[in-house]
Formats: sequence, structure tokens, C-alpha cells
Amino acid sequence: MRTRETILYAAAEIFDECGYSGASISKIMERARVTQGGMYFHFKSKRSLAQAVLAHQQDFVHFSGDAVGLQKLVDLSFFLARELQNNAMFRASVRLAVEQGEFGAHDDTPYQEWVNEFRALLHEARKQGELLADVDETEFANVLVGAYSGIQVFSNISTGRADLPERIVSMWRYLLPAVATPQARAKISFPADVQRLAA
Repeated sequence: MRTRETILYAAAEIFDECGYSGASISKIMERARVTQGGMYFHFKSKRSLAQAVLAHQQDFVHFSGDAVGLQKLVDLSFFLARELQNNAMFRASVRLAVEQGEFGAHDDTPYQEWVNEFRALLHEARKQGELLADVDETEFANVLVGAYSGIQVFSNISTGRADLPERIVSMWRYLLPAVATPQARAKISFPADVQRLAA
């Protein structure tokens, strides 16, 4: 299991650096420091490696915010932005989710997992009385995943995600008034390093 994990993390690093097309089994083997036999015992192909990295997307991040409801959802969005800037494993899984057509996959599971995560936090927000009456938690969770996915791709192309937190501020500036009560919006806080942009 330790060897399998070593290979998986090495593959994630290579996919992050090179993309699916630019990655090769030999590069991954060299990074993982395993033999060809060790590699093929655990993974039969580059495609199976990509699928495994993609399947572990949520395992690559560990968020444990103390807030609840909308504040926790906002905190999570900024946490994920920082992870995309600094966590090669998470970045690789996100890149593969976008590039999966290159290895013949059409799997929306990574996106649906985030829909489920966001929806659970929106259900909490509903119980806290933070959502406007006409907000559908499932529908908004889908909108939020779509918006976040597009924003991070745009940010990656424009600045290598250097401006991603600032773009997340803009996203919330427009989305929060559409879903949150005025009382809930007044209590939402952003990370200190982007506070000035939210003012």
C-alpha cells in the first residue's frame, strides 16, 4: 500500500507539471523511484493512474473550518483557492478533471462530490436562517461548482492562479446578495489578506 501511495503521489506531481498528454510512465516511475514491475503491479497504464488521481481529489485536501453554514462555505472556497496555489496533488486532480477527455473519460464524479459538499453546507445555512426563501440548495450548489470551476481555470490561464483569491472575492460579491439574507451577509467575513478587496 505504501508503494501504491508513493506512485499515486508521484503521478499527481507529474500530471500537475505536464498534463495528461505530457506525462509518461517513465517520468512517473523515475519520480516514484519504483521499478517497472512495481509500477505495473499497482497500475496497468497511464490512464489507470490518471483515473486514480482523479478519484482521490477530495483526499488531497483537508479542511477543518470551525464555522458553520454560509461562513464555512465561504471559508472553504478560499481554502480551496490556497490549495490550488500550493497543493500539487489537488492541482493535478483538478487539472485531470478538466483534461479527462484526453484519456477517454467523461466522469463528473469529482464535480458531483463538491456539489454534495456545498449542498450540505447550504442545508446548514438554511437551518441557520441564512438563505433567502427562494434559494434551492441543490441548484445553487451546482451553480457554485460551475462558477468556481470556470473561475479557477480562467485564473490559471491568466496568472497561474496568483489572483484566484481576488477572483473568489468578486464571485461572492455577486453571489451572496442572490442567496443570503441581509443579516447573514452582514456577518460574513473574508480572509484578512483579501478583506480590502471585499470592502
